[in-house]
Amino acid sequence: MRELDGIVKAYDIRGTYPDQLDEEVARAVGAAFVEVAGAAGGTVVVGNDMRPSSPALVAAFTEGATQAGADVVQIGLVSTDALYYASGARNAPGAMFTASHNPARYNGIKLCRAGAAPVGQDTGLAQIRALVEADAPATRPPGVGVGEVSRWDVLPDYAAHLHSLVDLSGIRPLRVVVDAGNGMAGLTVPVVLADLPLDVVAMYFELDGTFPNHEANPIEAANLADLQARVLAEHADLGLAFDGDADRCFVVDERGAIVSPSTLTALIAARELDREPGATVIHNLITSRAVPEVVAEHGGVAVRTRVGHSFIKAVMADTGAIFGGEHSGHFYFREFWRADSGLLAALHVLAALGATPAGTPLSALLAEFDRYPASGEINSTVADPAGTAAAVEAAFAGRDGVRVDHLDGVTVTAPTWWFNLRASNTEPLLRLNVEADDPATLAAVRDEVLVLLGGAA
Repeated sequence: MRELDGIVKAYDIRGTYPDQLDEEVARAVGAAFVEVAGAAGGTVVVGNDMRPSSPALVAAFTEGATQAGADVVQIGLVSTDALYYASGARNAPGAMFTASHNPARYNGIKLCRAGAAPVGQDTGLAQIRALVEADAPATRPPGVGVGEVSRWDVLPDYAAHLHSLVDLSGIRPLRVVVDAGNGMAGLTVPVVLADLPLDVVAMYFELDGTFPNHEANPIEAANLADLQARVLAEHADLGLAFDGDADRCFVVDERGAIVSPSTLTALIAARELDREPGATVIHNLITSRAVPEVVAEHGGVAVRTRVGHSFIKAVMADTGAIFGGEHSGHFYFREFWRADSGLLAALHVLAALGATPAGTPLSALLAEFDRYPASGEINSTVADPAGTAAAVEAAFAGRDGVRVDHLDGVTVTAPTWWFNLRASNTEPLLRLNVEADDPATLAAVRDEVLVLLGGAA
């Protein structure tokens, strides 16, 4: 079996098809996953996105998993959060074939244990890799036969569960533009938003893993341009954009302005805390200072974590947190097995706006949660990421009122601003995020750091 250096990432398996990830690898991963997840004699749920290579990879994975003794429940074309629903509802490990927002030549496998618990390097992925690279044959425990394959149309149950978590009764009519990016939201959004008082303007709902209109990655502003223009042209109340596997959601307000995921985190946190006063809310260290402020104002407990879903989910499990949000558009819900769901976040936004008096714009609803100007993530290529980050830290660390921490990269905090500098896991990049009390301070801090990074201010 080939080496998997290039495709086993921190949280999933991802590579180009068929040169890096092919049926042979998928078959071996299926068998190894059953062994690592202890699923022999039990069940594994398997879903996939719309990429042309997905059906063949699912078939191979299913063969490996059944030979290892697991029954496989295939749920077919679904979003990643629908796979998480299936894993939670069946209390079974799951595998989702998707490469999220990557181009068409890519595919990948997101794995979870029973109850949608994450599988990362420290929670099974390294073991799976070792078994695959050792070319270990699939073995079944004594008394366990070859597994069987069944199918489940999960989307109606998934939609019903989402509706059980958000009260949408009595919301006023809204005009909503939805950009599915030719990804899985084109299948799930019509099911989840059916029977609500919404006039949905559909953009790029055709499932097409070649992404003919734009990259299905809404964190890049260029990929939201079509949605912004359509919201304005349609005089819509808001716009929603999803990534390829629809586990992330971005929002555009009635002015065509992109809403920061930090603002959405604060809004949803306030709503969840109104439902359960005193609860804990998780936010990663790149989200706005507005998030812990809003959590405190609503009587909750804010807990700051590293960036990355495995860290968020682990801290949610440890603290019993009701909700968690990330700057990347991932939103996590305790009642959704602590997994992330773009559509569940969207339902919260629709419910919040739908409960306001007729004519209330989304921008007005969100104003109290959008408090500080921010730079967004700025990537700089550097020859020595660790040494460069240390030099930036040294330049700021001795100043009055400045605090430094290393929870994730280096975070430098002053009374009226903060910035975080993190190294990429895969490239010689440093990722900079800056926030300040006002635009002038933001620009000054950002430019000073960029000069230290060797870039133009």
